Amino acid sequence: MASEGNPVCRLCRREGVKLYLKGDKCYSRKCPVEKRAYPPGQHGQGGMRRKISDYGVQLREKQKMRRVYGLREGQFRICVKEATRRTGVTGENLLQILEMRLDNVVYRLGLATSRAQARQFVNHGHIQVNGRRVDIPSFQVRPNDEISVVEGARKIPPLVSAIEASGGRALPTWLQFDANQFRGSIVSAPTRDEIDTDVQESLIVEFYSR
Repeated sequence: MASEGNPVCRLCRREGVKLYLKGDKCYSRKCPVEKRAYPPGQHGQGGMRRKISDYGVQLREKQKMRRVYGLREGQFRICVKEATRRTGVTGENLLQILEMRLDNVVYRLGLATSRAQARQFVNHGHIQVNGRRVDIPSFQVRPNDEISVVEGARKIPPLVSAIEASGGRALPTWLQFDANQFRGSIVSAPTRDEIDTDVQESLIVEFYSR
């Protein structure tokens, strides 16, 4: 993630959960979170335990969600403002906005092993929406949109490997994908039950309501 200076595995350990930032490594036994399930640094293991304030709990949850989707603080705030503006439950609106980002959809379809790689594919112009090339990772897709790989990028080794590796990953119910055609589609906007991101979005809404 461009806004972070730390190795991504340290970010997962800091939050205490897998954020799936490293692609295939996160699904293997080599994942550092499984080996060292404590925060990085000299005080990470066996350090002084102290009670975390309500603000601290909300902050950690916000940081976790921001890092999962690979957003800078400014980008994340824009998403929160949009979620607040929309009707409905703000926390669920926020998750839906993040899930409907083009880079996240590319990852969810299995065209990339991580959201960072998906963002790179989009930036390099390898992805098109409804037949038109889109190079903006934050582009918001809509139900019935078709996402596909441009013809000239279908033999790129990282992309081919990503599709092969994603065979064991469950496809969300709100998406459809045809690996042979390098094409997927948005069946519907995801509901909270269809989003497996392990966060308490209500805490994030409370954080920004201060």
